[in-house]
Amino acid sequence: MIEADEAQWLERAKELDPAALEAIYDRYSPKIYNYIYRRLGHAALAEDLTAQVFLRMLEAIQGDRAWRTSFSGWLYRIAHNLVVDHFRRHSRRTRISLEDAPPLLSSDGDPAEITDQKMAHERVLWALQKLTEDQAQVVVLRFLEGLSISEVSSAMNRSEGAVKALQYRAVVALRHLLSASEEK
Repeated sequence: MIEADEAQWLERAKELDPAALEAIYDRYSPKIYNYIYRRLGHAALAEDLTAQVFLRMLEAIQGDRAWRTSFSGWLYRIAHNLVVDHFRRHSRRTRISLEDAPPLLSSDGDPAEITDQKMAHERVLWALQKLTEDQAQVVVLRFLEGLSISEVSSAMNRSEGAVKALQYRAVVALRHLLSASEEK
């Protein structure tokens, strides 16, 4: 879907056009799912919340409460709000067991290396959960989702300068948390 066509797809989505809804979902759902999964570390929950993002999107565009600047940024903001709501409803887990860690692409490797990778992934998830919500969001959007400063700025409804400062503080805090966890 080309950016110029995006507005047409969204107008058609307001009318519940199945092709438009499918095109929007196919384009954005993998990125939204990855964002939610990286924040929660639970595949089934990420699938459920991804579906809720698109339900809320549909409700909003039908009620003329849609985005103002960046459509993808707006979807990330909806996803972020759902993640925050989930954390508010459920106590935060500080650890993820190895059994619950995301599967590796190949299990045919060296068991020690696979275990090291799972433990490193677990440490990063733990450290992300120790950051503030804004710091964790900027780290996930910038480094795991690969969004630009401008896109993150739109998704977080902050100035680019504020995002850069937040990113700097988040990286420093993350470095400190990860180095402290290695010393244990």
